[in-house]
Amino acid sequence: MSSELLDALSLMVKEKGISEDVIIEAIEAALISAYKRNFNQAQNVRVDLNMETGTFRVFARKEVVEEVFDPRLEISVAEARQINPNYQENDVLEMEVTPKDFGRIAAQTAKQVVTQRVREAERGVIYSEYIDREEDIMTGIVQRIDSKFIYVSLGKIEALLPVGEQMPNESYKPHDRIKVYITKVEKTTKGPQIFVSRTHPGLLKRLFELEVPEIYDGTVEIKSVAREAGDRSKISVHCHNPEVDPVGACVGPKGQRVQTIVNELKGEKIDIVRWSSDPVEFVANALSPSKVLEVIVNEAEKATTVVVPDYQLSLAIGKRGQNARLAAKLTSWKIDIKSESEAEEQGIYPSLTLSSEKEDEESDDFRD
Repeated sequence: MSSELLDALSLMVKEKGISEDVIIEAIEAALISAYKRNFNQAQNVRVDLNMETGTFRVFARKEVVEEVFDPRLEISVAEARQINPNYQENDVLEMEVTPKDFGRIAAQTAKQVVTQRVREAERGVIYSEYIDREEDIMTGIVQRIDSKFIYVSLGKIEALLPVGEQMPNESYKPHDRIKVYITKVEKTTKGPQIFVSRTHPGLLKRLFELEVPEIYDGTVEIKSVAREAGDRSKISVHCHNPEVDPVGACVGPKGQRVQTIVNELKGEKIDIVRWSSDPVEFVANALSPSKVLEVIVNEAEKATTVVVPDYQLSLAIGKRGQNARLAAKLTSWKIDIKSESEAEEQGIYPSLTLSSEKEDEESDDFRD
């Protein structure tokens, strides 16, 4: 084997990050294939390859048997003992069968098979690298656009941004630099295939992790995310340290942190609310920016009835029901919003006032 080929293989090991064992295995497979094909040999062979010198030897492997049925794969005990008297039945005997004119054919075949194996190994390296980036955020460059996908370069590979994962308020052009969320990494016959998204709620979560040090270091925790990409989103945050304001940390000085994320998402509105284990408080916070008078909880059905001032009913529900819908997604509670006057007509508000009046009456009866 030529020194040039060995040098090229060494370069592949360094540049492509492919194991030398994979390279050696590929060369040995290539030489075995070349030997069998070019010399019409069907026997079991092994190749001994010396990577330092580039030399190789081909050995035919035959099983030692009492009675020979296939001389290409078997050798009799008597013949084997003529070579070495220590051979026993069921041993494997190896004989060198390297053809004198095998070098040129071997080099040609090795080059083809090694190229293929190296390509496969390189795909494996890329797959291993990107499978660890699932549910992570990366910066990519738009390469080209067709009716089904936007092709985004992530460095070593192009990712696919499907039409359904593109934000409705964005237009994309080649060479645009965008942040994308990796949703899936698949192995295919043509190599790894990566799907990315601009609409996934995980993108919003990762953007906050990038912009807010308190989230990155674990001081502040994002508990849930609800998103209607390109229009409006809500996130709930929590901090175990009472001295740290989780909402303020996410908003940042003069709103700089959240504004950076809004700019990345091309003006998408983001509500940041304080998470609570108490559904009354959490649901009330989630309906921000509307004011909530009361939250009545039905634990059995995981549902709530929320009472808001008459003048804030449309704000609480939101345009096309968006605010209520996002709040329900954020809290995982069903939310039925009623105006103050409607709740009074139905006798469900002001329940707290009625309860306190009843307690006062009972107290008066007791005193009498």
